[in-house]
Amino acid sequence: MTIEQPKEPVDVIFTCSGTATGKMRNDLDVQMVEPMLETFTLATDEGPFHGGDATAPPPLALFIGGLTGCIMTQLRAFARRMGVQIDDLHVDCKIVWQWSPKDRIYETAPKSFEIDITLESPDPVAKQMALIAAAKKGCFVEQTLGRANTIRHRLKTPDGFIAADGT
Repeated sequence: MTIEQPKEPVDVIFTCSGTATGKMRNDLDVQMVEPMLETFTLATDEGPFHGGDATAPPPLALFIGGLTGCIMTQLRAFARRMGVQIDDLHVDCKIVWQWSPKDRIYETAPKSFEIDITLESPDPVAKQMALIAAAKKGCFVEQTLGRANTIRHRLKTPDGFIAADGT
């Protein structure tokens, strides 16, 4: 089934409902709700460090997998639209976070995101670089990482949701 590209901007909306089902396991029901409906079932777990059983990938594995898969998808999708031939494609991603102990817990911060692309193509390097530039702009994950974002946390109480930052 082929879906035509919209002529006007549209919102792409995903939701995820997670349920704690094991020591550290989370079963996740993910849906794309706009511009079409698609449903996925995923899971995360942690290893013994966090008291888990390692029955599924940890969330950070899904995170780097999402980044790698997103840029690879955009490269292949846009190659067809831009007339760039891809004979072979391999992408290596590396993400480094700073992990800092704080009493009995810890804090984290991103340090670097590296994406190495091996693109076998008979097309000129300039055309390949234009493809990469377009794919970067079309990769939802990369575009999210490249911007300052506001992330809202709320706690459900008997009186409704309240902001987790106390406001």
